[in-house]
Amino acid sequence: MGYISTQLKRSFVITKKNVKIYYSKGPVVIFGMVFPLFLFLAYTIGRSMSLEELLPGLIGMTTFFTATSVGPSIMPWETRSKTLERLLCCPVSIWAILLGDMFSSFLFGLAISVIPLLFALFLNIGFLNFMILLFGLVLATFCFSALSVLLSAYPPTDIPATAMMLSSLVKFPLVFISGVFISIEQMPFWGRIIASFSPLTYFTDLARHLTLNAGYYPLILDFSMVAIFTLIFLVAAVKLHEKTLTKRLS
Repeated sequence: MGYISTQLKRSFVITKKNVKIYYSKGPVVIFGMVFPLFLFLAYTIGRSMSLEELLPGLIGMTTFFTATSVGPSIMPWETRSKTLERLLCCPVSIWAILLGDMFSSFLFGLAISVIPLLFALFLNIGFLNFMILLFGLVLATFCFSALSVLLSAYPPTDIPATAMMLSSLVKFPLVFISGVFISIEQMPFWGRIIASFSPLTYFTDLARHLTLNAGYYPLILDFSMVAIFTLIFLVAAVKLHEKTLTKRLS
């Protein structure tokens, strides 16, 4: 128990370091804030939809992009600046390092993602259960943060732009198949099958439940699937980084 608590303290130190260094980096700002903003504007302009109808997609897209904007770039930057070698020489485990990176993505994603919720509250848009939605937002943010660290495993490059672009090849298709722009019930059967393999699908559906009372899956399934995806991403991230860290140091 003492070992785990010590490693967690070191994870928080890594998180603090990442916050100071990486939040102001260009790729983080562009992929975390600018892209979702313009995607949302492109989706809303010219469509006669109420803010209540737009809110689930806005929440899902904002959470997904902000929570996955920091993680893919940390390892390449650490490799390029030669600080990864020094970090690995410290008495900190690989999982603790990755957890620190995940916390960095989590805090950035959560800080930006609550803005649409506060905006909706300011406009007096009612939620069926605000606290449950907030809990789902926290869980989904950590899930997407774990995904972002997983996406940084390959390729083991020291070029942040390459890592960010390759991660976008995964993230952008997920946005378009996850019920953000088209609700799941309006998709063809094969589209619903594909959407079921995306964690964003379940969070967007969760948001539709708690804002429009119009979800496709049972609410308990949405929460369960986000939690399962989180565990899968965490385990996969640790396993893959264990294999690629030596390549980064060579």
